[in-house]
Parts: sequence; structure tokens; C-alpha cells
Amino acid sequence: MSTMGETSLAATKLRPPPPPGQLVRRSRLDDLLDRGVGGQARLVLVSAPAGSGKSTLLASWLAGRPEAVAWLQVEESDSDPVRFWSYLAEAIGQAHPIAANDLKAIVVGSNGDEFVVVTALVNQLAAVAGPLVVVIDDYHLIDTAGVQRGVERLIELCPHQVTIVLSTRIDPPFRLGRLRVRDQLAEVRGADLRFDADEAAGLLGSPALDRALLDQLCGRTEGWAAGLVLAGLSLERAADPGGFIEAFRGDDQFVVDYLRDEFLAAVGADDRRRLLETSILDQFNGALVDAVTGASGGAAWLNDTASANQLLIGLDRTRTWFRYHHLFRDLLRLEAHQAFPERVPGLHARAAAWFEAQGDHGQAIVHRLACGDLHKAGRLLLVHGPRLIAGGQTETLRGLLDRLGEVAKKLTWCALMYGWCEYISGRYARAEEWLGIMLDAAPEGFDQTPSISLRVNIQLARGDVAAALGTARQVSASLMAYSSDLTTAAGAAYAWAGQAGEARRALRLAAEMAAADEIRTAQVLALVYLAVVEFDDGHAASAQSAACTAVDTARRFGLASYHGIAPAYAIRARTGEDPARAHADATHALSLARRASTDLALGFVLTACGDTLIGLGDPAGEPLLAEARAVFARCPDPGIAGRYLARTQSRHGVAEARAGRVAVLAEQLTERELAVLRYLPANLSQRDIASELYVTLNTVKTHCRAIYRKLGVGDRRAAVQAARDLHLL
Repeated sequence: MSTMGETSLAATKLRPPPPPGQLVRRSRLDDLLDRGVGGQARLVLVSAPAGSGKSTLLASWLAGRPEAVAWLQVEESDSDPVRFWSYLAEAIGQAHPIAANDLKAIVVGSNGDEFVVVTALVNQLAAVAGPLVVVIDDYHLIDTAGVQRGVERLIELCPHQVTIVLSTRIDPPFRLGRLRVRDQLAEVRGADLRFDADEAAGLLGSPALDRALLDQLCGRTEGWAAGLVLAGLSLERAADPGGFIEAFRGDDQFVVDYLRDEFLAAVGADDRRRLLETSILDQFNGALVDAVTGASGGAAWLNDTASANQLLIGLDRTRTWFRYHHLFRDLLRLEAHQAFPERVPGLHARAAAWFEAQGDHGQAIVHRLACGDLHKAGRLLLVHGPRLIAGGQTETLRGLLDRLGEVAKKLTWCALMYGWCEYISGRYARAEEWLGIMLDAAPEGFDQTPSISLRVNIQLARGDVAAALGTARQVSASLMAYSSDLTTAAGAAYAWAGQAGEARRALRLAAEMAAADEIRTAQVLALVYLAVVEFDDGHAASAQSAACTAVDTARRFGLASYHGIAPAYAIRARTGEDPARAHADATHALSLARRASTDLALGFVLTACGDTLIGLGDPAGEPLLAEARAVFARCPDPGIAGRYLARTQSRHGVAEARAGRVAVLAEQLTERELAVLRYLPANLSQRDIASELYVTLNTVKTHCRAIYRKLGVGDRRAAVQAARDLHLL
């Protein structure tokens, strides 16, 4: 999830912020939160505007609670599902002895699929003995629908000893009304967070103010914490506290005007310069401050400033990492762009160089983009992009590539990574377009091997087994030299093409490689395709054993809800002897396959489950076969899956069809018929084939009829698969 350079910075996300120097205990709010955790609440929602003191309240409250605490400080980049769930798993793992590494592997392997991840996380939490409070701070920064659905599902399914606490500026898009009716929601709102006079006195730490002035100040600010903090910055040097309070307001516009005209005007020139220059950073330590400002003594400056100014917030107890209050940061950035706009790109360039030296390529790329150095950002993606893909953070990668704009089309590796992003999102046509863009950008002699895995996966996703088989054969002689991902893809192509020997060799190797590399989804998929091979080969016992191995392995890895194992459940249903279990497996296979499967896998599962249910006397089986027909109709070449459907329809009398594996030719094909046969897997019309062979359209039609008759099939797709069975293709 993180490179070595990111470790210390990422750790600040997983700890509550240390208390400010002027901490105010707010017993009335602590009591509200206590009742939420001590009662039946599944969710404690702290929802209030910026600057209300939400994070400080929660951190100070939790410091006095006996429960274990998992804390996640959300950033804008955490909307990436894999990034969010990985960090949440790590946060929980630090609070309780759960298998966080196993959870993170599931997150990455499923690309952050909320159904898979939440199921695995809830199973882990169910084994937690003691109470646990899980806090997600700044939750309003999450804007991904899948993450929102997952968190709501987590709240619904969490065991009773776990309480979820969300701190946010806006209410999440959950069904809060249902939680209220069930008395499962505790709420702290903006009105609750307003400081009264006694609390304001503690926050300001100013004994000079009498009760009447405190009441007046709370009225001016409406008890808003940020407004009170700003007032406190000036009260000590105000000659007339009463007059100052009379003029002070606590609304947003006043905050901006006040910070600009009063606070920034009052600080020394050196401090003002450092404040403005470091405003380009989201978080910083002393070394980073020095690198960006070109000065020295950054660590001491940060500690001195934080001691005197509550708008600079410490992120760890060692007072190493800091950030500005969001309102303050926004103003500083605005002032920097007005004061020295020509210097801002150079500041970002310095920050990028520092992060790159620390090995944090993600932050380096962000700052390269901010300073407009798109080509350097693109070159850094050559290193960082594959890490993001391997870590499943395709949404993060897509965001970076989008910011590169036209530059991404000129760099082969960026085009390839764009292709992977589109493929993983299910946009196969766009993924194929990016492969074309990659080739257009490629220099002479470019090695296309890195793109083969993506190409095979796209071809299989589109249901074009012939094309996938042709691509896989380019690397079949040296699979040991490639990744488990490519080996799995090649094995899948052979499996769907009915090439059992080649499929077994590639898939067994892929399973071994993935196990060694701990790439669990690749290992599970290899086992699933091995079950498909055994099933197609007609060995029911072997298919049942292989399917059970795939399912059991997936369950051991927490991937029982992963849509990729749907074919294994379907095969186990079709080859099982227990009717009740077969029905349950078929039902589960269908629910998984309908979520995200490719057409080949979906059509196969529909067929196998339809076959099973018809055999069990369930009328729901026949419509599944009709649905499978519709799915395969959009596949250029569905391979053995199409043949299995034809055989199943024939066996159940659902449709007239010639079916079954062709053992021998009824009659040998002529040379001209073989020539036509070789063109059938391609996406060419009969007219196109005639043009390629320099013959008439009628001649090609005549040859096709002869080919179908001799192979014992009724259409072009069946002819292609029969020819593969007989090793004619």
C-alpha cells in the first residue's frame, strides 16, 4: 500500500491527533458519546461544519475510554476503494489482533469490491473479544459510491462489540432514518458543539475576560471553535478587550478578512514567508519545510509556531509532522498565489524533489503535476504506476493519468496503464483503444510483451476466445519467465478454447507462481479455470474435486464472496450429489456471477446453473439457458462455453442443436475448406473471407456448408470450437 518513503507520513493517518495545548474537557459532549458507545448504537455520527472542533472532541473523549480505538484520518486521495479499505484494515489491525495483512490482500485482490471486503472484515471483527471503537475522521472527503455502500453495509453487519464513529462536515448518504427508528444511531450536531461561556474560557485561557465579555464573545461567534481560537490569537495583545469583542464576528468571511488583515499582518516577515511557502503542502515536517523554503531550522520553527498558534496542528505525539487548519491553509494558499504567483511552481518542484528522494513517488507526482512538469510526472509513473496497479489503486492511477492529459497518449507505459484502468472498470472497448494508442506511441522495436496480459484479458472479456488463444500462444513457450497474471491469462485462454493439456500446464504453473508471490486472487482464478478444464473434459469426479479446491482456497483467503469464483460454485453444483447443496451452490454462483463477471464466465455460470436446476426439477433453470443464449450472442467466439450451452439445450430439449465434442471428422476437409476454416475464428464476414482468398462469395458459402457438415455442427461458432477440439486450428 505504501512505499518505504511513505511509511512515517502514512502512520499519522492511523492515530488520533495529539491534544492541543489548550485542551477543554467538554463533559456534556463526552456524556453524549458515552451513551452512544455504551448503548445499542451501531453508528455515532459527529456532523458539523469545518472548525467546530470535531476531531479534537473525539480524540480527547477517546483518551478517557477503556475500549481499543482504531483511527483513520481520511484524505481526498482515500476515495480510492483499495486505498480506503487498506488503510481501514491497517487501522483496525493496530487496535486489535486481527489478520490485517490478510484483509489487505483481499482488498487488493478484489480491487476494493465492497461486498467482498466488508464480508471478510466483518468475519474478522466477529472474532474480536473486547469492545472496539472505529473512528473515521473527515469522512466527507469520501465521494466514491462503492466506498459509501461498503461503509453503510459495515455499519449494518458489525458485531455488537464494535461501534463505528464518523466525523464529517456533511451527513453521509446512508439510510439514517432507519438507524434512528431502530435506536442504533447516536448524533452530535453543530449546535451541540457550540462552546458555552465556561468552555470558551478554557479554550481561550484568558483570565482577564469577565463573564459578560465571554457571553458576548460566544454570541458573536455562535460558539464556533475556529472563531474563538482566532479571537484568542489577538485578545492578549488587545488594549481594549471589550472593544475588540464588540467588533469581532465569527462568520466565514470575517475569518478570511481577519486572518489576512490582522493575523498575517502581525507576524514577522520571515514567519509570513514560511507560512505562505509551506501552504502548498498538505502535511509537512521540518526537513520538508527546509527543502521547500530553502531555509534551515524548520523543525524548531514548526514547534515554536504550533505552541503559539492553534491553527498549526500536530499530527503525531513526537511533534514531527504537522498540518495547517483547513481554513488557515486555504487562506495561505490564496495569499501565496496573490503575493508571488511566479514562485509557486518552483515551490512545488522543490517539494517533488524532496518526496522523490524519500522514495514517496506518489507525492512527488502530485507536486510535479502541480508545477506543470507533466513529462517528469509521466516518467515517475513508470515506477509508481505499476505499484498502484499491483496494489489495486486504479482509481488513484486514473486520476493521475487524467491530469497528464495529452502527455499520457505520447508515453507508451502511460497508455498501457490507462488500458488497465479501463479494463478493470469493465470498459473493454476503451481498454482496447488505449492498446492502440500505446502502439501508436511506441518507438521502433518496442517490446509488446508487457501488454500481452492485458490484451488476452480484454479478448476474453469480450468473449473472443480465438483472438485470446492466438495472443496466448505468443508466450506459451516461456511462461516461466512471465508474471503469474500473464500465466493465468494464458491458461484461461487455453481453458476456454478446450486445449486441456496446455491449459493444465499453464494454470498449474500460474497457481504455483501466485502462491509463491502471495497474489491470492490470481491463485484462486488459476484453480477455478483448472476446474473448468476438468469439467469440459468430462471428468465429473475430477471437476468436483477441482471446484472444491478452488472454493476452499477462496474461503481460506477470505474470498468466498469474490465474483471470480462463481464458475467453481457452478461446477460444484452441477457435479455434486447432494440436491440441497447443489441448489445452494447454484444460487450462490448466480449471485456472484451477476455482479461483475465477463460474458464468458457469466454465460458459463448461467448454463451450468440452468443445467443443475432443470435436473433438480426447478422451473427457474430454463430461463437461465435463455439468458445464457443472449449473453453468448454478443461474444465473437464463446469457445467451450458456447458448446456447453448447445449440449445442455439439446439434452433438455430446450432447443434444437447439434452438440457435443467432435471425436472424429465425418469426412476429411479439402485444402480449400481448410483455408476457409482458418479464417472462421477471425472477425471477418464471408464476403471479407472471399476477398482475402480471391474467390467468390458463393464459393465461400459452399465451403462453409461443407465444413459444418463434416464437423457435425450447425453454425460458425460451433465449427471453430469443433476444429479446435480436432486440433485443426
